[in-house]
Amino acid sequence: MDKLKLKALIDAAAGRTPCSKVLKNCKIVDVFGHRIINGNVGIFEDYIVGIGDYKGVEELDLKGKYLSPGFIDGHIHIESSYLSPEELGSLLVPCGTTTIIADPHEIVNVNGLDGLDYMIDASYNTKLDIKFMIPSCVPATPFENAGAVINAEDMVEHIDKEKILGLGEFMNFPGIINADPMVIDKLDLAIKNGKLIDGHSPGVTGKDLNAYILPGINTEHECSTAEEMHERLSNGMYILLREGSACHELRLLIKEVTEENSRRCLFCSDDRQPKTILEEGHIDNHLRISVESGIDPITAIQMASLNAAECFNLYRKGAIAPGYKADLVVLEDLNKFKVEQVYISGEKVAENGKYLFDIEKVNSDIVRSSFNVKDFTMDKLKLKIPSGKANIIEIQPGGVVTKKVVEEVTIDENKEFVYSEDRDILKVAVVERHKGTGNVATGLLKGYGLKNGAVALSIAHDSHNIIVVGANDRDMYFAVNELVKQNGGIIVVDKEEVIGSMPMPLGGIMSDKSGEWVDEKLSEIHEIAYDNLKINKDVEPIMTLCFMSLAVIPEVKLTDKGLFDVGKFNFIDVEV
Repeated sequence: MDKLKLKALIDAAAGRTPCSKVLKNCKIVDVFGHRIINGNVGIFEDYIVGIGDYKGVEELDLKGKYLSPGFIDGHIHIESSYLSPEELGSLLVPCGTTTIIADPHEIVNVNGLDGLDYMIDASYNTKLDIKFMIPSCVPATPFENAGAVINAEDMVEHIDKEKILGLGEFMNFPGIINADPMVIDKLDLAIKNGKLIDGHSPGVTGKDLNAYILPGINTEHECSTAEEMHERLSNGMYILLREGSACHELRLLIKEVTEENSRRCLFCSDDRQPKTILEEGHIDNHLRISVESGIDPITAIQMASLNAAECFNLYRKGAIAPGYKADLVVLEDLNKFKVEQVYISGEKVAENGKYLFDIEKVNSDIVRSSFNVKDFTMDKLKLKIPSGKANIIEIQPGGVVTKKVVEEVTIDENKEFVYSEDRDILKVAVVERHKGTGNVATGLLKGYGLKNGAVALSIAHDSHNIIVVGANDRDMYFAVNELVKQNGGIIVVDKEEVIGSMPMPLGGIMSDKSGEWVDEKLSEIHEIAYDNLKINKDVEPIMTLCFMSLAVIPEVKLTDKGLFDVGKFNFIDVEV
């Protein structure tokens, strides 16, 4: 801010000159004093100048509606919405979200730092204020092939960019705990540049947790138990309470929020699809759940605004006070949190659920899909289990955590696994698509419920190789080839015929269409998956499958290199 702007703000705050805008007759949510103030809010250009009897060039009577600081999502992967930043912004802003902290490690795993550059460029084409964390773990583990490898030296030219807050979730917790030299280099870069470091340490406890937190790991969004949450709170971490499309820990963990610890808690969605946003909202949904669970409404709003701003060093955000950014939400009440208007930097950007601006997109050629699948044959899908006994990935309800189970399976005369209609055990495969390695790993999946056909995706966290599950090798092979032809996305097939698809030309993980188009397509695919393929209706067929290769979430997952035991942090055989 230059001196002229500063003087103009002071003059407006003192009442010597009129404000640009005054919001009158508000019930102002005071997140510092934990109270409601009846009054007017003066705004000069993009800043709040104060609460008081101000005159403005524009004066808007809110007629006793509540005025809250804008909502902040502390951790989200834009790519997991399957939308570009511009399209996602148009969905989130009408929900009252004014700022998000985005970790673009999905697109960076596919396209390297070109993917980060694309996301930053695109972020300037939405009113939503998007801040970024540099992905810290590309690939997420050394046990899979991604589209890029990002080391500390690669991050140097990006670490000081305007929109970069720090390092994204540090999923390689064994690397930190064991002081791996390459990990130390990344941590050192962040520390020397005064940058934040996001956490990701499911199941880590005791001295290992101490070692993990010590370099300055600031946040945790992977708590799945009260014990994990309290241990991290006591060790100085901020806890991000997650409610996304795949993971739903908020109702469990919100019960652990107290008057004493609430200021160290905030909200995040992590992964949130258009359907969830359009039907349930975004951080406004977190607020509803919190208040329904017994949290005081002002405390909940603190968690959605001020706590997040302080956690991420978002200077002058997260409150309604002099000198704070005029990121504001007009609410009908503090129970249902119906959003009537949204202001970002003093400008009205949404009203009655509608984003008020046309969507213009940056050139996306730099992340347009390219698939490098080599030597893929149907024979590579064969899975020999001579003993007839196998380690199986079992889907657990309500999240992305899996369980390793050992069961007898059906095999043919060649000792190869074959699907049996009376057993909910399916073949799943991951096909490497970035480097032309020819890698194809096969495993077994329980709980998905598919009875015929196959589903293939190029969205497979975090390296985004191709993952395919099916009742027979022919449909699986056909599905993979059709997916490559359409440059990625989602394919549903039956009897070697495509019966549902959604192309995702941006890195093979994002659509270039609108949120409404993606929602419609996903709804069609879900209907086909349930009705035609008979997938278990308790399972979200796409989001669930795309996490079955995420080798940093317990208990067992499948990468392009094989079946991976997350607890042991090494590969295991499918056959027992």
